[in-house]
Amino acid sequence: MSPHNPVGIVMIEDDEGHARLIEKNIRRAGISNDIRHFLDGTTALEYLFESPDGPRLNGPAMVLLDLNLPDMSGTAILEKIKTDPVLRRTPVVVLTTTDDKVEIQRCYDLGCNVYITKPVNYESFADAIRQLGLFLAVIQVPEIES
Repeated sequence: MSPHNPVGIVMIEDDEGHARLIEKNIRRAGISNDIRHFLDGTTALEYLFESPDGPRLNGPAMVLLDLNLPDMSGTAILEKIKTDPVLRRTPVVVLTTTDDKVEIQRCYDLGCNVYITKPVNYESFADAIRQLGLFLAVIQVPEIES
């Protein structure tokens, strides 16, 4: 994530506690990028596809996506992002409690870039998120095509 082209992070996570933990540990890893948190898929999709300050019009983004949301499946969101001609290159990190091998394969088939299973233990979860923050610090994100 280049300092010349800041990448906005879109976090779609319905569990407020998980969201706080994710953000806290991403910040501990030195990531200061803007994080927009959405509790459900509907408002996240509105932001991604329709908002004037969303990535479609405002530059590159990365999505942290929980699969278990109250209004729709995370895989439906993933599919919408990856089949859209503008957002298809947006990196999507699936961050969920689901560790079913079929679901993991489905997410990769739909185009997710990274699949992380949230550990049940607090310390393990915090450590996994810190490692994610280190990963976010070094990856390059493509420009949005318009």
